[in-house]
Amino acid sequence: MNIDNHLIEVFLIISFLSLIPAILIMFTSFTRIVVVLSFLRQALGGQQIPPNPVIIGLAIFLTFFIMSPTIDAITEDAINPYMTKQITIQEAVKRAEPSIKSFMLKQTREKDLALFSTVAREKRHSSPSELPLKVVVPAFAISELKTAFEIGFLIYLPFLVIDLVVSSILLSMGMMMLPPVLISLPFKLLLFVLVDGWNLIVGSLVRSFQ
Repeated sequence: MNIDNHLIEVFLIISFLSLIPAILIMFTSFTRIVVVLSFLRQALGGQQIPPNPVIIGLAIFLTFFIMSPTIDAITEDAINPYMTKQITIQEAVKRAEPSIKSFMLKQTREKDLALFSTVAREKRHSSPSELPLKVVVPAFAISELKTAFEIGFLIYLPFLVIDLVVSSILLSMGMMMLPPVLISLPFKLLLFVLVDGWNLIVGSLVRSFQ
């Protein structure tokens, strides 16, 4: 009987490890960060600058930084007791749920929660914390996408102005065959460096979760 329980736990742990990419994307701040950084690359006009591995790597480490209080709470409440055999894996999952749900609810709009509650035909709850994860997770995901698109729009504006100015100047000079991006890219990079763009973008992203 103990062997069967051990095999079940090993199977559950392996299944959990296979779901880590989905958990990283849907349960954490990763989605907002990687979408905003992708918007930034498009706004700068560099197709592969910075390259995808840099964007993904930066997004992962920023995610761990932002999620560290939640990770610490889950470690203390669920992982450590499970590792010392004080609780079962089912109890560990149950203990970890409130911490991750609390993080997601802080970033989720009530409108999105109401949407998925209605679709799932959930009964009315006195508090959003009582909603099941099947409602909270998709609501959190679309809230994150909305926030990321709002930030991306604000990032695009100054670079769009530079593109328009450069295009107007080239058109007035009759240089219609010269791609405007070749001229605007150095000016956009100069602007980004002068305003210390990475500090502003990363600082704004981190503060947006507080």
